[in-house]
Amino acid sequence: MEAVVAVYADWGIGDGGTQPVVLKADRRFFRELTEGAAVIVGRKTLEDFPGGRPLKGRENLVVTRQPIEIPGARVVHSTEEALAAAGDYARCFVIGGASIFRQFFPWLERVYITWIELTPHSDSYFPDLDADPAWTCREAGPWQEENGIRFRFCTYERL
Repeated sequence: MEAVVAVYADWGIGDGGTQPVVLKADRRFFRELTEGAAVIVGRKTLEDFPGGRPLKGRENLVVTRQPIEIPGARVVHSTEEALAAAGDYARCFVIGGASIFRQFFPWLERVYITWIELTPHSDSYFPDLDADPAWTCREAGPWQEENGIRFRFCTYERL
């Protein structure tokens, strides 16, 4: 299983249920990487998507405890149910939020990170893979800039 996430210099990923800094290049990278795959997302994170709707061109597996239906998505109510559903797809990405990343972290083998060289206020964080001896950065792309913000794409793999 894989994950894709934008992190700030302190491994922060969000504040108040949304991303403080959004880059067009990151959105494009995310869209191209996950197109045609399944994505595992929490209900609260889904609500932060444009229009609060599932992502087009992907099988959206929405994890929630609530007994609800979400048009265009497959609702699952547990980690086990999500893992079983993910097995139906060639590729599956965990896309957040923070509690969903924590919940599925033991099953992740690869994480695609957009490293944003800023430290806005965050109230949620991704695990610091650089400090975890079980993970290594296999690929770090060149530094780029958008609107004066430096960033780069990195791929981490579990050893």
